[in-house]
Amino acid sequence: MGGLYGNAAATALEDVPPEARGIISGMLQQGYAFGYLLAVVFARALVNTTSHGWRPLFWFGYVLPHIITTYSYFYVLMGSCRACPPVLLIIGRLFLPETEAYQRRMAMRQDGDGIEKTFFREGKVALKRYWLMLIYLVLLMSGFNFMSHGSQDLYPTMLQNQLQFSANKVTVTQVIANLGAITGGTVVGYCSEVFGRRLSILTMCILGAALIYPYGFLKDERIAAAAFFEQFAVQGAWGVVPIHLMELSPAGFRTFVVGTSYQLGNLVSSASSTIEATIGERFPLPPTASGVKRYVYGKVIAIFMACVFVSVSSRSRASYFAPPRVVTHRQKSCRRTSSYSF
Repeated sequence: MGGLYGNAAATALEDVPPEARGIISGMLQQGYAFGYLLAVVFARALVNTTSHGWRPLFWFGYVLPHIITTYSYFYVLMGSCRACPPVLLIIGRLFLPETEAYQRRMAMRQDGDGIEKTFFREGKVALKRYWLMLIYLVLLMSGFNFMSHGSQDLYPTMLQNQLQFSANKVTVTQVIANLGAITGGTVVGYCSEVFGRRLSILTMCILGAALIYPYGFLKDERIAAAAFFEQFAVQGAWGVVPIHLMELSPAGFRTFVVGTSYQLGNLVSSASSTIEATIGERFPLPPTASGVKRYVYGKVIAIFMACVFVSVSSRSRASYFAPPRVVTHRQKSCRRTSSYSF
């Protein structure tokens, strides 16, 4: 899983025309929100509604995505095959060509002192010139992962425990939130081509911070609207991330930098829900009639997210670590210069 993100981002974005990179970045990243939406719906439909308990959700989460992916890529060549979806996915991926950007880099390395020597020489240069940028990207991605996990992981528990929402209400609220996430990621990803990556991230952080109060403190069905726009802001900022990381990474080590910074940020933020739940125990509510303990998780989520938005905003504004500014395609068009290439 950890090794896939950097390669997936490079495969999706390296050969995309400059004017489309923002929106494709947003669409790529919102596969996360779409998967979350499907998980929410199928968890409500399958978990504890059959004699198999939690297992149907596992079957859905593991088997169905492989079948869909395999079928979409190779329905003509392998349409009759229905067994071993992961094996088919691996075999099918072998038939897809590498990106043109990758092929150009390999050709340059072959024309030099050989692939291995050129690769290691480029690595030394990249670490020497970009080590500070690598640290910055890890810190940036830790903030982004705190943003998503801090606003999402404990939220269903808050709805059910603090607000006493039924399972159906929790599902509806979560679906609406993820629809907002999908919309925000795609729209803001596109807008980043016009207004720039950092300005788009900063704007979404400001919007998300402004919506913290209704997101954490409304106590009825209106909270679904707050969830929609809060996740619009959170995943709107995330929609810029793939292309932003690609543009800030050394060309020869783009997949390594993108994947490593993303996953190290994930590691740092992995305790988000534990931190929130532990602090939430300091704000108890009267227990339910059946004796279940209740806590004011909304207050903790609000405080936590306020800190995260400030942190991400400050890191996005940091210019000391930045290489020469990457100008978007539309901005370059306005200046009548040629568009940049990876």
